[in-house]
Amino acid sequence: MTAAVTLRAAGTEAVRVAHRIEKRRIALPSLTLILAWLVIAVVVVWAVAPWWLAPSGPYDPVSGGLTGPSAAHPFGTDQVGRDQLARVIFGARESLLGAGIAVTIGLGLGVLLGAISGSVGGVVDTTIMRIVDVLLAVPGLLLALTLVALLGTGTINTAIAVGIGSIAGFARLVRSEVVTVRETEYVEAAYSSGGSFFTVLFRHILPNSLLPVLALFALQFGGAILALSTLGFLGYGVQPPDPEWGMIIAQGRNLLSSAPWVTAFPGLVILLVVLSSNRISQSLGVRR
Repeated sequence: MTAAVTLRAAGTEAVRVAHRIEKRRIALPSLTLILAWLVIAVVVVWAVAPWWLAPSGPYDPVSGGLTGPSAAHPFGTDQVGRDQLARVIFGARESLLGAGIAVTIGLGLGVLLGAISGSVGGVVDTTIMRIVDVLLAVPGLLLALTLVALLGTGTINTAIAVGIGSIAGFARLVRSEVVTVRETEYVEAAYSSGGSFFTVLFRHILPNSLLPVLALFALQFGGAILALSTLGFLGYGVQPPDPEWGMIIAQGRNLLSSAPWVTAFPGLVILLVVLSSNRISQSLGVRR
């Protein structure tokens, strides 16, 4: 009996030690996550202050046309001798501005519709979700092209078109989270203690429903960059000579065999930004 009690006590103490070690352990971010944040930070600096890092202006010829990558021009030059790195850096402003507007529209309207649908329920829930289903049934690029045809070209109009296409994803996610949270015990306790509908919604339900939305926000940001670049490639975004990533790639599409760097480096930048956004979204989703 004494031996059994001793073993039980030793096991309990071992569990306590393990818990203390677990609490003291510092969760360090992975290398890929650090690199993802670094890529986003660099691109944001490009967008905020491009003249600090760009080797020249985005419109100024610096050498002969179609000069390959070199120490002076790491991304080479385009057909008229403009530095491609400078144009990519200055193009970050238009791309990030458009993506920011798009995801803000999707987030704001999506959270509003999802919160109303999930908290009210009934006919309101059914009506909003049917509208969301219709938006989800239409391919995003097709919807964006249709809206751009109605609104016109330009960064703001393309951003609005892409943002409207992202509303459905946010609304569906928020509605799902609100429905789950509103059935928890602390929400029922808040209602029992005399809390009004809007007080409980904004103080208890929404704050506990928005963590997954942050992951979707990061994911949609990368998707918006890709969608805006696609529209820019098709000629619906910024018009020449102003730089924008998709438009820069479009200008070099006929030079793939003779000057591949004209499209390769802007495409690589878009790829890195989209992958970085996806990695950050994954990390936020894991913490949920």
